[in-house]
Amino acid sequence: MTQPSIESLPSAGTNERLILLTGATGYVGGRLLAQLESSGRRVRCLSRNPQALQSRVQPTTEVVKADALDPESLVPAMAGVDTAVYLVHSMGAEESFAEQDRRAAHAFSAAAVQSGVRKLVYLGGLGSGSGLSEHLKSRQEVGRILRESGVPTIELRASIIVGSGSSSFEMIRALVEKLPIMITPRWVRTRAQPIAIEDVIAYLVQALDLEIRESRIFEIGGADQATYLGLMKEYARQRNLKRWMIPVPVLTPYLSSLWLGLVTPVYARLGRQLVDSLRNETVVRDPAALTAFTVKPIGVKAALGRALAKEDREFAQTRWSDPFSSRYFKPAYGGVKFGRRFVDSRSLAVSAPPEIAFRPLERLGGETGWSYGDRLWRLRGFLDLIFGGAGTRRGRRDPHRLHPGDTVDFWRVAEIKRGELLRLSAEMRLPGRAWLQFDVQPNGTGSVIRQTAIFDPVGLSGQFYVYLLFPLHQCIFAGMLAGIAQAAEKHS
Repeated sequence: MTQPSIESLPSAGTNERLILLTGATGYVGGRLLAQLESSGRRVRCLSRNPQALQSRVQPTTEVVKADALDPESLVPAMAGVDTAVYLVHSMGAEESFAEQDRRAAHAFSAAAVQSGVRKLVYLGGLGSGSGLSEHLKSRQEVGRILRESGVPTIELRASIIVGSGSSSFEMIRALVEKLPIMITPRWVRTRAQPIAIEDVIAYLVQALDLEIRESRIFEIGGADQATYLGLMKEYARQRNLKRWMIPVPVLTPYLSSLWLGLVTPVYARLGRQLVDSLRNETVVRDPAALTAFTVKPIGVKAALGRALAKEDREFAQTRWSDPFSSRYFKPAYGGVKFGRRFVDSRSLAVSAPPEIAFRPLERLGGETGWSYGDRLWRLRGFLDLIFGGAGTRRGRRDPHRLHPGDTVDFWRVAEIKRGELLRLSAEMRLPGRAWLQFDVQPNGTGSVIRQTAIFDPVGLSGQFYVYLLFPLHQCIFAGMLAGIAQAAEKHS
């Protein structure tokens, strides 16, 4: 079947063209889906388990059951599709990921031809030369298979992707946070051109509308070239961590992956493939993307800073009542771990409605005290003063009402929604950052008060602080919540 050129087909408005998105549950695909939905695009997601994805998409987004390894399911899924985005990757598969990726690419491209898809967009990996790792060879082979189908294909080749939640970012974070002294093999000094996830998404979105007559490869990267060692040093700088990195001449990818498996959330098989790829330089040699697209990529410093800030925003917006009522979360010493943060949460039901149950929260601190263990709170304030902190001498401006930005002893009001939410940010001397959050939700004629203590440790001293003081914090916070609940009942 001969694929007509794009210019010969009748054009439709950008938002009218149907886009097929694969990998919508993945790291890149999930962010791309959110961007497409927010811009009003017509999107159809291909999923092996549509029920799991349906609740995560907007009502206007279609979800169809299909599998890239099942050719018969692909053709009906592509009916009416203008552009298909291919983000399928099998690196975590039990069998050969390269063979699975090869089969999937052949099936997908054949279905695209049969269905009359006008264009394919694919995200692959940067790298050149004969010594490519198996991972990069496979990524580029998939791109070749898609291009050879005859369907005009835009292949974007990227280096290390930097963003909160990416495998590369998680490796950097785990290594730097947990290891004050690191043995660094040669692969951490290989040149790369890291790119922020936001810039990757911008390239993918623009690729959907880029008119091409034939397939094109675009190399995309950030504004800076850097090594993995440079990324770790910059992460440490932004987190204010002192780290010593000792070079060693030899540490095989296999040994490196076992080492990574001990200290990072990336399991050994995936870690080995990532490490093996890091021996290849992944820098942009063809700058054509800078003229074909309007994207202006940011540098390493800004990309890491944005990743950390985005992670903080997402974490701050979390409502703890739902996840902590789930059976999945079991009590653990130190609290439940979310990323690098420790979270300790508890709740009590009271007969008072939310607006009454919230009143004791607005009176915490200052002359009123903390509902439990006031001597311990004063002792903590005294120790804070000794070590150069504010202590409890600041008190509070108004004994009855709180506003965003108000001080409450050695806390500050980060957010308040009366009758619903109070979030305090710690300003005492700590080996990390801390928040204390209260959520009040209706419960029949009464309400439920949930108290959540969150600690973001810095380095080993921060983690030592968590585990050392966990029993004391359990006692204080449980007593505080009980006191708040008692006060709410008294005023109901």
